[in-house]
Order: sequence, then structure tokens, then C-alpha cells
Amino acid sequence: MGGQEIKLSGREISVLKALGSSPMRGTMLIDRLEMTERELIDVLNDLINQDYVISTKVNIMKMEDVERSSFRVNAAAGRDLRDAIRGRKKPEERTRRRRG
Repeated sequence: MGGQEIKLSGREISVLKALGSSPMRGTMLIDRLEMTERELIDVLNDLINQDYVISTKVNIMKMEDVERSSFRVNAAAGRDLRDAIRGRKKPEERTRRRRG
């Protein structure tokens, strides 16, 4: 998705792992996670704002918004997110040297 290394918090990793690779209803996501309402809303908004997660609802302000939405991991960021969750770093790009 970009050339930068992705850094995720523990809560962000928990949400991404709970989402997996398929779209998920908000009610199911709530059932899978042990977070306070405020924590879940904040983490979802952070992930949505960074384009790591796509939601059917634009503004997630209350738990009712989470319950009425579906969420999925953005496919464009999928590989980079998997690497970040697994703790893999991107290999540095090699540049060609000129011989002279």
C-alpha cells in the first residue's frame, strides 16, 4: 500500500485478527473482542482513517453504529498488514551500483 513500514498497536492487531479476511457484521466483531465500547470505536476509527479497514458506515460514533455496520480489511493493505501482524519487516530495496 505504501513504502512505509506499518506499526500497529495491540488493540489494532486484535481487531484485524478478529476481522480475518472476510467481511464481518459489527455485532459479530463485538462478540469476538473484549474491549470497552470506547476502545473499540476508537480503534475502528483509527483503522478506517488509515484505510486499513473499510466500513459500510462512514462515521462510527456509537456502539449502535458498530452494530449496524459491516467491516472488512482493505485488500490493498492486506499483505502489508499481515506482515506487520507477524512482525516481518519489508526487505530493503537494493539499488544498482554503477561500475566505473
